[in-house]
Amino acid sequence: MVIVFLLSGDLKTGQAKDLDKANLIIFHAGSLAGPFKTLEEQFEKAYPDVDVLRESLGSRLAARSVSELDKEADIVAVSDYRVIIDILMPKDTNWYLCWASNQMVIMYSENSKYAKEINSNNWYKILLRKGVNYGHSDPNLDPCGYRSLFVWQLAERYYQLPGLYKKLSQNCPSKNIRPKETDLIALVEIGELDYVFSYSSVAKQHRLSFVKLPDEINLEKIRLKEDYKKASLKISGQKPGTYTKVFGEPIIYALTILRNAPNKDLAYKFISYLLSKEGEKVFLRSGQLPITPAIVNNLKYLPKELRHLNLVSN
Repeated sequence: MVIVFLLSGDLKTGQAKDLDKANLIIFHAGSLAGPFKTLEEQFEKAYPDVDVLRESLGSRLAARSVSELDKEADIVAVSDYRVIIDILMPKDTNWYLCWASNQMVIMYSENSKYAKEINSNNWYKILLRKGVNYGHSDPNLDPCGYRSLFVWQLAERYYQLPGLYKKLSQNCPSKNIRPKETDLIALVEIGELDYVFSYSSVAKQHRLSFVKLPDEINLEKIRLKEDYKKASLKISGQKPGTYTKVFGEPIIYALTILRNAPNKDLAYKFISYLLSKEGEKVFLRSGQLPITPAIVNNLKYLPKELRHLNLVSN
């Protein structure tokens, strides 16, 4: 049996399909690369006849790889449940599970300019200083990209600083915007960027320092969902030349098994493992809070093979 995960858009270095094993193909958000690598290793140990390969992409690009490019996959796991609704439903799937959360932070290294000075109260002042370089991922390809801009919009309201969003946007050139948030890590490590808007789990997994933002702007708290909705952005739609409007919401990760998945039996087993106590531990160690019980959009459409799991319907 084989589970296919493609990392950073490419097959893992030196890895080839084992023709004696079955294949399970999984496209996942870049911010899931760390925990999914661990899940892969544990799952392959439990199922020696399985080979796991991963493709790590911005969540919207991962979904479009299926819906527009007709790439074959079994599971798609994204950092925003709305990606599944907007891009994969109803053609490629009719259900999804929400199982993890996160929060936005500002990631940096010890060599970043003003690293010893930046904090949750002055971060925007530091970013706007001359010579400071900061970046984020592409909003059209990756939810972390539009969430970064939501943080800026919410910060303008929270700190009562009219024009802050515009200033932060104008001071972030296009060369500082990359397809997914994990593409920016190396730029921080080598000093090309001083600061990057990312998830707390990514910073923790890569042992980078980060500024913890106020709950009012970090997109973590369910209780603040109405306040988060005050931020919005137009991003590219499903069809070329079209646009869709997204609003700020608490960060919720989701996954689904595709309608035409070539190896559904393995996909059921993998998701069952991901939602097990062992799977929960993986995400906790990776700095991500599991949502327990996991939430399914509609129990009516959930495959019977997953109905033994501890789930609730939203």
